Amino acid sequence: MQFTEIISLAGYAIEAVGVLVIVVGSCICSVVFVRTFRQLPEGSAYRTYRQQLGRSIILGLEFLIAGDIIRTVVVADTLENVAILGLIILIRSFLSVTLHLEAEGRWPWQTEQFHTK
Repeated sequence: MQFTEIISLAGYAIEAVGVLVIVVGSCICSVVFVRTFRQLPEGSAYRTYRQQLGRSIILGLEFLIAGDIIRTVVVADTLENVAILGLIILIRSFLSVTLHLEAEGRWPWQTEQFHTK
C-alpha cells in the first residue's frame, strides 16, 4: 500500500468518525429529550435538546473538515481541488459558527461573561 493510499484511508476514516459523531450525538440527544421533556419546565427541554444537537453537529463538522483537509492536501493536491476544499471549509465553518451561536447563545469569540439568556 502506498503512502497516498494510507493517507486517503485516514482521511476517509476521520470523516467517518465525523458522521458517526453526528449520528450518535443526534440519537443520544433525541433519547434524552424524549425521556425528560415532561419533567423539565416548558421550553427548557426543547432548548436543551437543540443545544446538545447543535454541539454534536459542530463536533462532527470539525472531523469532516479535518478529513477533507488531509485528503485534499496530501492525496489530490491540484489547484482545483484546493479551491473546492477552500469552499467546503468556508461553508462548514459558517455552519459551525452559526450552530455555535444557536447552541451557546453567543459568538464563539465571546467569553462566557457576556452570555445572557
